[in-house]
Amino acid sequence: MRLGNLERSIMEALWSRPEGMFAQDIALGLPSGPAVTTVLTVLLRLSQKGLVSRERVGRAHLYKATAGRDAFVAEVMRAALEEAGDLEATAQHFAGTVTPEMAKALREALNGPAT
Repeated sequence: MRLGNLERSIMEALWSRPEGMFAQDIALGLPSGPAVTTVLTVLLRLSQKGLVSRERVGRAHLYKATAGRDAFVAEVMRAALEEAGDLEATAQHFAGTVTPEMAKALREALNGPAT
């Protein structure tokens, strides 16, 4: 699942504030200066994608990311691999691009916790 620039900026704001944010606070914090109505529209789309939840607080809604950034990135990676025509070739190409640190983290994740 790809995010547009504004969607990504809003998610970054929500990931940085796990306690949640109001649309107006999100809009004020974004360097692009979008209107609150624009932010609300994007928040609605993000909630339809399952990335954002909202809770009524007084007359407004408090928005929260439904999962952390790491979980989102992992899901994007999984979905990309599912789209591969040749999974083995895709994995080989990917393996050729990772840093030693990434390779170590992947090996550890695939092997499970050390005993």
